[in-house]
Amino acid sequence: MKKKIPRRRIDVNVAELDRIIDGAKSTPLTESDSQKLKTALHALAERLLPRSKTEKTSSVFSDPESAAPEPDRQPRDPSTGHGRNGANAYRGAKKVEVTHPKMAHGDRCPDCARGNIYTQKEPKALVRIVGQAPLAATVYELERLRCNACGQVFTAEEPEGVGPEKYDETAAAMIAQLKYGSGVPFHRLERMEELLGIPLPAATQWELVEETAALIQPVHEELIREAAQGEVLHNDDTGMRVLEMERDPSDERTGVFTSGIVSTASGRQIALYFTGRQHAGENLADVMKQRAPDLSAPIQMCDALSRNTPKLSPGVEILLANCLAHGRRQFVEVAGNFPQECRHVLEALGSVYANDAAAREQKLSAQDRLQFHQQQSGPVMDGLHSWLEAQLAEKKTELNSGLGKAMTYLLRHWKGLTAFLREAGAPLDNNLCERALKRAVLHRKNALFYKTLHGAEVGDVFMSLIHTCQLCGANSFEYLTELQRHARELAVHPSEWMPWNYRETLAHAPPG
Repeated sequence: MKKKIPRRRIDVNVAELDRIIDGAKSTPLTESDSQKLKTALHALAERLLPRSKTEKTSSVFSDPESAAPEPDRQPRDPSTGHGRNGANAYRGAKKVEVTHPKMAHGDRCPDCARGNIYTQKEPKALVRIVGQAPLAATVYELERLRCNACGQVFTAEEPEGVGPEKYDETAAAMIAQLKYGSGVPFHRLERMEELLGIPLPAATQWELVEETAALIQPVHEELIREAAQGEVLHNDDTGMRVLEMERDPSDERTGVFTSGIVSTASGRQIALYFTGRQHAGENLADVMKQRAPDLSAPIQMCDALSRNTPKLSPGVEILLANCLAHGRRQFVEVAGNFPQECRHVLEALGSVYANDAAAREQKLSAQDRLQFHQQQSGPVMDGLHSWLEAQLAEKKTELNSGLGKAMTYLLRHWKGLTAFLREAGAPLDNNLCERALKRAVLHRKNALFYKTLHGAEVGDVFMSLIHTCQLCGANSFEYLTELQRHARELAVHPSEWMPWNYRETLAHAPPG
């Protein structure tokens, strides 16, 4: 994950600066005074200039001329309707049919009195949105009758479809979706529900998601097994906090991490989360233990940190690819001090990304994409490699400067950074996993921590299923609901209840 770079702290003595400026009126500045004044001026400029929110080359160098031209856009005709989304976009809305109070299909037209009126294929749609609690409650008041002679009490039957449980499957699915999908802490949801007249204690919410996680655990285990068979495995981790966690006295580690693993194969993507003391490489090694031995070695995409590389069992191989975006980012960070050299590197890498976008637009196969990159990006990367070596060998760049360290990083990890020129299907960067880890970061920012390691494991289950649903285009709320309703079936055949095929399984399931 990209770390936030803190602003430099510079202690400025205003009286000292006044002395330097006053003294400059009569005598030239000394080297020491000149450096102090320059440092203060640079610090002021750093505070005043807005920070760029993007790492695009045009934004890094504030050069609008190098920005990609905007495509010609035809002005849209003004249209009436319901804002940005039409009525068809509200798939979950309740539909209410409203018939005309005075006219019916086949009646004589009241205006011309010559023709008949007929029902149109498309009715006029009106969208009305109301506010309501995320979890709503219904109180069924069952009538009770009592005999005045024998005292027997007769109670009305509950309506059809209303089960004996106070919380149905949708309640647990909604709580899990809000907590682990949208980062809404239990206590925050409790206060919101209380404001809307629905008591929902945080402890009750935890009990519901804990029970649900145990029910759907077989699906999560199958998800891990299928992820192990992937062609490309992305991994990375981010810091996490667990309040109550026992540690082995011999364990010198003090950190806790949430590792993200995204497995891709045949256009299908699976996201996994693991929270604990293990690093991303160790969690990936555990996943790889479930890989079929007859499969070829997968490609692993990660940044160049050693803790991201798994220590595999003897005989197990993996093709390492490193994240080009991490190497590029180091030049972005020092571009202000070395604009000419950094522009050269960023523009070279920009052409590589442009080639990758072209391959994606043309929908090239993995092998065709490899050949395309070898023809178009290979010479660019070879030229960049020669330029980097010359810069350091001819001492045009100080080795210990920020630019020198960025160059050294690229050269040291050149083999992994250029895997896309040798291996079919190797991605350029680890952005897919970076985006997946944002879900864990969102939880950390809102809830701050997990109380126990067991609570973290429950969170990992739901985050894995929710983000995998997002990657494959499934409705995670509906999916979590159906998993609970078919807990017995999924325990027997969990592979049939993966997010990408559960609808097909439901279609062939017996009624009831």
